[in-house]
Amino acid sequence: MNNVLETILIIFYIYLILSAVSVIILENRNPLKSIAWLTVLIFVPFVGLILYLIVGQDYRKRKMISRKSIQRISERPCASIDIKELANNGVEIKFLKLIKMLKNNSEADAYTHNKIEVFAEGENIFDSMFEAIRNAKDHIHMEFFIFEDDTISNQLRELLIEKSKEGVCVRMIYDSFGSLKLSRHYLRTLKEAGVDVKPFLPFSLRLGRSKVNYRNHRKLIVIDGKIGFTGGVNIGDRYIYGDELGKWRDTVVRIEGAGVHGIQKLFLIDWYFVKKELINEERYFPEPAKFDENIMQMVASGPDTDWKSIMHGICSGIMAAKKYVFIHTPYFMPNELVKGCIQMAALSGTEIWLMIPEKSDVRFTDLSASSFLGGVLEAGVRVFKYQAGMLHSKAIVIDDFLSIVGSANIDERSFDMHFESNAFIYEEKTALRLKQLFLDDVEHCKEITLEEWNNRPKTEKMKESFARLFSPLM
Repeated sequence: MNNVLETILIIFYIYLILSAVSVIILENRNPLKSIAWLTVLIFVPFVGLILYLIVGQDYRKRKMISRKSIQRISERPCASIDIKELANNGVEIKFLKLIKMLKNNSEADAYTHNKIEVFAEGENIFDSMFEAIRNAKDHIHMEFFIFEDDTISNQLRELLIEKSKEGVCVRMIYDSFGSLKLSRHYLRTLKEAGVDVKPFLPFSLRLGRSKVNYRNHRKLIVIDGKIGFTGGVNIGDRYIYGDELGKWRDTVVRIEGAGVHGIQKLFLIDWYFVKKELINEERYFPEPAKFDENIMQMVASGPDTDWKSIMHGICSGIMAAKKYVFIHTPYFMPNELVKGCIQMAALSGTEIWLMIPEKSDVRFTDLSASSFLGGVLEAGVRVFKYQAGMLHSKAIVIDDFLSIVGSANIDERSFDMHFESNAFIYEEKTALRLKQLFLDDVEHCKEITLEEWNNRPKTEKMKESFARLFSPLM
């Protein structure tokens, strides 16, 4: 009897493996990602299959957020401008093509006359956010990947409760996986005070139906439709008090003007997804004040988009650069397209500086990232490892004019699996501010040379090469 049962289980397991293999092949994914999953299935029996069923399935082509709902939210007239008018607006042709591409691949409207402030210190970031929230009169919209249940998060909780009791409409989205540390007490007290709190893709281990691999990594705040924040920061003490890695260094932009409408649209699309509540009333898109002569776009990408919009935008910006590209990223695991663009730009004479943390919060990721450094160092890219804490900033500045700030890392997970959002800002003022911050950070870095990288211990090389095999899955 036992032998019969074992035989049945073996046959059933083989059937599941073959089914998974056929699905992987028919999905026509990136070959590297397909090979990585096939390797896991073959060499890690049982565990590999469970991992694939939980996190490995590709839902990208099955639109999680319907096109129809996005269009209905976008029906609200926003303060965007006709891109055809930009040719007479002083925008360099190379970046005009980028603006058009982002409009075509992600419906990223262009907004002018914005006031943009850049923040790089945790204290200043949260001071500015909390001040804007205190002054809210109509509504507060926010979504973050991580809400920690710590001092800063609880200060925010008390503030949101206070504003809700004042009659301000407060809506909050948290990623159910990223915010696992949030207590029931934290969420209950918010809800009891009238705050509308919703999780994004509640955590589930239902085999065959789990979307745990697809996370909302966006960091957005909108106050009264007039003030917006976006960047790489999450809600937690680590940005002020530090942790075992030291203080976390991040970048956030505060926006006033028409560009806030772009942030608002992204939030309301996500809100429709988590609650099925369509919101596009005029009160959420008030007439914006006019500030500086500039242009910005809020670019979204993720499983709900047809194109890898942020990745395309970054690649296009790098290839359009004539002088320099400075890149902040905590996790550097570029796919072949991004790596190729960086290499080609460097070989063409563009000065490319890449800054990553000396040690991140994920050791396995550090090993994988290190394996990619040789390819860019050989092309002439200068690589700096930040030593004054954990570099979590996701910011790129190009030619004293183009700035890219948001939630996306330079890795396949951000480009393909996560819901991400980045601000593309076209103006000298913001670019020079980001450039100076980058140069200030260089003072706290150790530069990695090609010779040093080549001479690292063989054991380290083996670890890195092994970790790299799984980079398409990270």
